[in-house]
Amino acid sequence: MNIQIKAIAAVVLAAGLASQQAYAINPAAPAPAAAAKKHAKKAPVAPKPATANVDQLQELKQELENQINSLKDQLSDRDVKLKEAQDAAAAAQASAAAAQAAASSQQQVLSDNATAVSTLQSTVSDLKSNQTQLVTTIQDGQAAVKKAIESPDSLRYKGITLTPGGFMAAETVWRSKSTGADIATPFSAIPFPSADAAHLSEFYGTGRQSRISLMAQGTTDWGSIRGYVEADFLGVGTTSNNNQSNSYVMRQRVVWAQAALNSGWAFTGGQMWSLATEDRRGLSNLSGDILTPLTIDPNYNAGFVWTRQYGFRVTKTFSDKFAAGIAFENPQTLGPGGTVALNSGVSYLWANPGANGGAYNAGASDASTTTSTCTTTTATPPVTTCSPVVPAALTTYAINPSPDILAKVAFDPGVGHYEIFGIGRWFRDRVYNAAVGTTPGNNYNDTEFGGGIGASARVPTLHKKLDVGLKGLWGTGVGRYGNTTISDVTVRPDGTFSPLHAFSALGTLELHATPRLDIYANYGGDYVGRTIYTNLAGKKDGYGFGEVNTGCGKEPNPTSPAFPAGPSSCSGNTRDVQEGTLGYWYDFYKGPKGRLRQSIQYSYALRGIWADQSGFAPKGIENMVFTSFRYYIP
Repeated sequence: MNIQIKAIAAVVLAAGLASQQAYAINPAAPAPAAAAKKHAKKAPVAPKPATANVDQLQELKQELENQINSLKDQLSDRDVKLKEAQDAAAAAQASAAAAQAAASSQQQVLSDNATAVSTLQSTVSDLKSNQTQLVTTIQDGQAAVKKAIESPDSLRYKGITLTPGGFMAAETVWRSKSTGADIATPFSAIPFPSADAAHLSEFYGTGRQSRISLMAQGTTDWGSIRGYVEADFLGVGTTSNNNQSNSYVMRQRVVWAQAALNSGWAFTGGQMWSLATEDRRGLSNLSGDILTPLTIDPNYNAGFVWTRQYGFRVTKTFSDKFAAGIAFENPQTLGPGGTVALNSGVSYLWANPGANGGAYNAGASDASTTTSTCTTTTATPPVTTCSPVVPAALTTYAINPSPDILAKVAFDPGVGHYEIFGIGRWFRDRVYNAAVGTTPGNNYNDTEFGGGIGASARVPTLHKKLDVGLKGLWGTGVGRYGNTTISDVTVRPDGTFSPLHAFSALGTLELHATPRLDIYANYGGDYVGRTIYTNLAGKKDGYGFGEVNTGCGKEPNPTSPAFPAGPSSCSGNTRDVQEGTLGYWYDFYKGPKGRLRQSIQYSYALRGIWADQSGFAPKGIENMVFTSFRYYIP
């Protein structure tokens, strides 16, 4: 800035000197007269010599040149320094850029390091978590191995799983009227008030309902194969008694084999619960999935629809909400019931009592056929009357033409379980139609069809605290599937079978009061209708008609060897059996060590018969109290 000011001042001074010099060389024009007069009054002053001015100008010029040169030197020095400063600035800028780049690189490195540290921390956390999980898995595995060794849920044998099951039971029953039946109640044999047994109560204690089971299961690529066996000790041997050793024999309950495909198809064969029996969910033949009443009585409750028998079934589970199946099951005819009013010369064959050589039990049967014992009067014309001989029903084996066929569909819509099923049955006998004393002729086989339809529903209510159930079966010739085993058929006067109309129904309430306490109530019954026919002699007879009940109101005297004895002239056919039960099950313990539970049950049963022609129809009433104490294998 100083150099610039000095330069400007030098320029101004030089301009002033130049103008003065020009004035000296070229004097101004003479002034007007008035000016002359004025200057004439004074003495003129001699001007300075021009040489002196020139020297001054030279000096000034030299000085200006020196100053200019100095300024140039300063400017040159400034330019050098500016160039050096610019170079330094450029270098500094380059260094700054390099530093910035280095800083950015370092920042990226730091960012990468931070990311790596974060990743490493996450990896370490994952490793810690995995290590914890691994430790937990190892501990769980060790616990599972220890449990499998010390307390396995199942056993492994040659690639299959063996699962034992069952329970040990200590049970008692008290009945107000004697039936001589141990823990299982024969509902169709409840004595009438005038029978000897009706005046005596009874008490039995037993462990015979104790049960053992074994499931064998193997897995394949296409599904699984299973075999199951279940038995209890309610069988009776020829020497079984409760005198001292109480050596009752084991009996077959359930024995079956199964192939279950991954597609939902299942093929099962063996002795199993009938397809008519209610399931807990879907269609299953596992004993734990069968919805039997919660009773202690192994004969369950009147009105319960069930059998356990041979069957081969094919089922398909379409989804967790729908399943369907068909079964071919072992047939048996119960009956024929009622008084048989055969026409003269008619007899029939329908069953065998069993043959020991054929692995049947023949010990309790006394005849292999139902025949006519006929007499002829000497009147003119002669009159022939026939009285049939009926084999004992307990171990009589019907000669069956075909298996029973059953079909069922099951629904599980999300709330409750529902079933609809049907039963088809065939009954056959051999009819002999010949006059007495002549060669038999017109003999033929007669086959009659029977069947029924049934349904069931099980609905949880009160937040699954109370289960409400209802089941029923109606049809002809379906008495065998009812709980009280009422007759399936009666006989027409011509010797052919007539299936009887029957109905069974059971309602249940099961309250899950606490995780340990279940309270149950059941009411149900089995009913068989009256069927009447008139024979050629004009006599009416059949099931529920023609019996004589006049002796039902009088107690008989003991008659050796039969004791206790039923009243004479008291042969009415059972019309219905009704039963109500109330009881509970309490679990003292339920866990990995099994299940320990106890129960008390009260039952009231009523047996009614069809009235005779006088209208008299007594009723048998039974009060029963059961107790049970059981340990279940886990």
